[in-house]
Amino acid sequence: MEAASLYLDLLKKSLTDTLVRTEPDVGAGRARFVLDFINHYIRGSAVTMLPRVRLDQLQACIEDVLRRGVPGDLLEAGVWRGGAAILMRAVLKVHGVTDRSVWAADSFEGLPEPDAARFPKEAAAFHGPVMRDAYQRLAVGLEAVRANFSTYGLLDEQVRFLPGWFKDTLPQAPIGHLAVLRLDGDYYESTRDCLVNLYDRLSPGGYLIVDDYGEDEWTDCRAAVDGFRAERGITEPMVQVDSRCWYWQRSN
Repeated sequence: MEAASLYLDLLKKSLTDTLVRTEPDVGAGRARFVLDFINHYIRGSAVTMLPRVRLDQLQACIEDVLRRGVPGDLLEAGVWRGGAAILMRAVLKVHGVTDRSVWAADSFEGLPEPDAARFPKEAAAFHGPVMRDAYQRLAVGLEAVRANFSTYGLLDEQVRFLPGWFKDTLPQAPIGHLAVLRLDGDYYESTRDCLVNLYDRLSPGGYLIVDDYGEDEWTDCRAAVDGFRAERGITEPMVQVDSRCWYWQRSN
C-alpha cells in the first residue's frame, strides 16, 4: 500500500494547498490567524479549509470502518469547495470499494441566516464584515464543487449530491446506512438538522465527526450537539481532534 499512501498524502497536500506552503498557524493570535486564513483559503486555491490533522483523522475513520466492515456510506454535511468529500471518494478508490457512496450535502448557496432572537452570536457573525465580505458566507456553487471532483478524476456514480438546506433535503434523502458522518454545518440549527435526520442512519461502530464543536466565538454548534446527546442518552465519549474538531464512535 506504499503507493496508495503516497497518493493520499499528495492529495491531502494538494487539497490544502500545502505542497509548498504551510497552513495558517492557529497559535499565531486571532487577528493574524484570520488574515492568514482568508489569504490561504478564501483567496487561495485550497479545496478544503480543514487543517491536515482533520483530514488525517477523517482518513483514519474511513479506513477503520472499511477494515471492520461497518456498513454504510460516507457523508459530509457542509462541503464548501468539496475537499473533504473528495478525500472520502479517494480513500474508497484506493481501497477498491465499489459498493459505498460519498454524499455531499450543502445548500451550495452559502450559510443560512440564523434566527437573531435565538442565536444572537451566530446572527452577529453572519452579518459581520468578515463573514459577509471576506468569507462571502462560504458560498460555493454545485457546479464548482462538481468541477473540483472532476479535476481530481473522482467524479463518478459513487458521488451523490444533496443540494439545498438541510432541513429540506435530509429528512427524505435516499440514504440507507452511514459508516462515517461528518458535520460541518457551522450553526446550531444546521447541526441539529443533521443530527435529527441522520444519526439513526449511522451504523454501530461508525463515526460522527463535528467540525466546529470546539468553536465558541461565533457558533452555538456545541450546544446543538450536547443537547442532542443528552436527549438521546448518548454516552460515548467525545474525542478531540484539534481545538475545534471533535468526534465520537457510535457503540449501539
